[in-house]
Amino acid sequence: MQCFPIQSKLGGFYFFYYAIVGTFMPFWNLYLEDQGFNYQEIGILSSIAIITRFFAPFIWGWIADKSGKRMLLVRFATWMECCIWLLIFVIPNSFQSIAFLMLIFSFFQNAILAQFEGVTLFWLGEKRTELYGKVRKWGSIGFIAGVFCIGALLEIIQISWLPILLLCIASLAFLWSFCIKEPTSAPHSQKQLEPLWPILKRPVVACFFIIEFVLLFSHAPFYSFYSNYLHQMGYSMGQIGMLWSVGVIAEIIMFTFANVFLTRFSWRALICLCLILTGFRWVIVGLYPHEFAWQFVGQTIHAFSFGLFHMIAMRIIFQNFSAGQQGRGQALYSTMWGLGVASGSVLAGHYWSLLSGQVVFLLAGASTLAGLCFTAGLPKKIQVN
Repeated sequence: MQCFPIQSKLGGFYFFYYAIVGTFMPFWNLYLEDQGFNYQEIGILSSIAIITRFFAPFIWGWIADKSGKRMLLVRFATWMECCIWLLIFVIPNSFQSIAFLMLIFSFFQNAILAQFEGVTLFWLGEKRTELYGKVRKWGSIGFIAGVFCIGALLEIIQISWLPILLLCIASLAFLWSFCIKEPTSAPHSQKQLEPLWPILKRPVVACFFIIEFVLLFSHAPFYSFYSNYLHQMGYSMGQIGMLWSVGVIAEIIMFTFANVFLTRFSWRALICLCLILTGFRWVIVGLYPHEFAWQFVGQTIHAFSFGLFHMIAMRIIFQNFSAGQQGRGQALYSTMWGLGVASGSVLAGHYWSLLSGQVVFLLAGASTLAGLCFTAGLPKKIQVN
């Protein structure tokens, strides 16, 4: 692997990491349903899988900034992830046992992406604006590979084998992580960390993180119940996997061409666009559950719901947080993601049977409008870097 350029090594890890996500996200709740859990229990378990984002990213971010050993943390967390999937397959699947293992899994899962994003940005250095999207798109390709391959396998084998499939992919991610060294440009161990509060008081930072919470809150029914929703409407595993893949293909296209937007429009204008289109997306999902074509259209909006928003997020974090604060800056981004999805998942699970999935998605669409109230704190001038 020494002959591979660093961009290929970074892209390879994104590929395997998101292949895990592409296997977990569309099919995990179907696995839970197969194991006999009801929708309220699934909603709680989904929120538990995310709930450690309230505190785990800060712990990992503090350790990363303090020790400077970001890749070591990534390797250790990936190995622990392998252990969790093995245990889930072996032990009896009671609500308590799954909840406990999901808590441990998410604690270590949250160590991986936030710190690896920092590793990537440090390795890319001054070329990060030009190269980040090209590297990051391999994660989206990995997601699609996971969705299609696992979706096809689950047409043949029982979904009860899902934890073993996740174990196999996590093992590949763990092995691949050893070809990536600690970034030479990243700060090493720090005796005293720079405080974050002065950064968090900046209007652009504070407003961005509030908007992120609102946006991810609206995503909760999608991340937690979209596969179950489609399954209820009569879609096959292959169709479910295809629709998830459409969103990620749209995301890849956005990662490739995001600079077309970022060099012509301000962050304020673009985030307003992301919020409005995301709201429209959930309305489509709620109004046309039986129409594959409309679900397809809704999934293409993922280019803005996640792709463009994530590109802006990485720029905001790298521009506002110093090199010694990057671990905690990425951790805060991860925390707000988890806080939004976890709180939304609990509410969606509670009201799913009471109101129906269609109404829940319509309410999710309306919730994105709250984010528009905070866009005034974002710069209205085009940010070059």
